[in-house]
This record gives sequence, C-alpha cells and structure tokens, in this order.
Amino acid sequence: MAGTAETFQLSLEAAEVYESRFVPAIFGEWAPHLVQAAGVAPGQAVLDVGCGTGVVAREAADRMGGRGRVVGLDLNQGMLTVAGRLRPDIEWRRGDAAELPFEAGSFDVVLCQSALMFFPDRARALREMARVAADGGTVAVQVWDRLEAQAGYGPFFEVVVRHAGEEAMDLWSSYWALGDLELVSALFEAAGLRITAAVTRAGAVRFASADDLVRTEVEGTPLAERIGAEVYRRLLEDARAALRRFATDDGRVELPIQGHLVVGRK
Repeated sequence: MAGTAETFQLSLEAAEVYESRFVPAIFGEWAPHLVQAAGVAPGQAVLDVGCGTGVVAREAADRMGGRGRVVGLDLNQGMLTVAGRLRPDIEWRRGDAAELPFEAGSFDVVLCQSALMFFPDRARALREMARVAADGGTVAVQVWDRLEAQAGYGPFFEVVVRHAGEEAMDLWSSYWALGDLELVSALFEAAGLRITAAVTRAGAVRFASADDLVRTEVEGTPLAERIGAEVYRRLLEDARAALRRFATDDGRVELPIQGHLVVGRK
C-alpha cells in the first residue's frame, strides 16, 4: 500500500501505478465507507487531505452531486497530476498537511484516508485538519489496524523485510503505526476533536495474482528504486510461497485487511 504523504515522494509513473492498481485493489473499497461515516452531504465544503490520486475526493464529489465544494490536497505533484486528469471538475491543491493553505473554519468535513500515519508530525497535521474545519464540523480518518491484526499482510511484510531489510522496514512500518485506537483517540482529543464514532472493519486486498500484488507493492512505492534486481527476484519467489494460502481457485489473491474509521466533531 503506497503512502501519499510527505515521506513518500513518487514519480508520475509510480502515481499512475497507484491509481491503476492500488486504488481498485485496496482504497476503492474503503473510500465510500469513510465518506459515509463522515456524513458527507450535498452543499458542503469538503477537504481530502493526503488525497493521492483522489479516490476519496471523487467519492465525496459524486455523493454531493455537484452541489458544494470538494478540494483534494497532496504534497506529491505526481499524484495531483493523475488526479487532475481523472477529475478536472475537482479542485486539486499542492500543500503540506502540517500547514494547510486554508483559512480556519473553511470546511464542513475534512477527510484523510490511509495517509495520517505517513505524516512526519501526525499531531500537528490533525490539529491543522481541526483548524480548517468549521465549528461543529467533522474530521474523519481511515487508518490501518496493527500489524498483529493483519493475517494477510503480516506474512507478506515479513518476507519483504527479510529481503529488503531496513529500507522496507523504514518505509512500510508506518502503515500500521496508528493501529492502536487509543493512540488515535489521544491525537483527536489533543487536536480538540470529540470522537463520535470509531469503527474497526474488515476488508480485502484483491490482486490478479501473488506476483501482481508484489510488483504493485514494490513498484508503487519508493522501494523499487532502493533494491537491486536479485533482491527483487528472491523477494518475489518467497512472497509467492507466503501468499499461497490466500490464492483463490482462479489464481487471484485475496488478503484480509483490517482498518479503523474514526470520526470526530469540532
């Protein structure tokens, strides 16, 4: 799963991989749940922080039916370029989550899917989300559960770290950094947000094959530039074995994955 924030600067090519592979395999399933949990409705002003290629912003815009304002913000220009090609009707802004370029109280709803864990200063980013939310407005985030709760990604993560070492650990350990709901709750409270809902749900990560999953995970993140061809080959081989029990009869791979949806009110 690629990150969309400050620590993950991706090329345009990697951003295209993200949209064509990661979004349908992982993020597309979660976007409607986050938007619904936040209560997005026509006429609102909605901000998607760490928007990547814009799957959540698109979902929000579709739900609003052209009535209201949707803004997607990301630090990564490659992500925004792809987002703009797909939906030129949505406002795309380049900016830092730790210093949002908006006036206080500008948005009724602020959303953040699978990105908060990648921000260098998570507490500051959440405070900024709270700042730009209107009084009585909503801030809703989706983060992944702890690695220990991931029956699918746990074994795969072990293979990647075994072959790619610290490079993989540094990049990928952030995925699960906000799996503890008590930690997320503390961040919300420190930002002045009262939690109104915190739901853990199970989803699935779906790829055409084990090889497709591995290539997407490696080539859709900066890891591809940091490991050699031989390391990649060994990683691919061992990952096939680790993922075999998640194969379907037609050769596809479906990994279970757990995440949290946390909603707060300002």
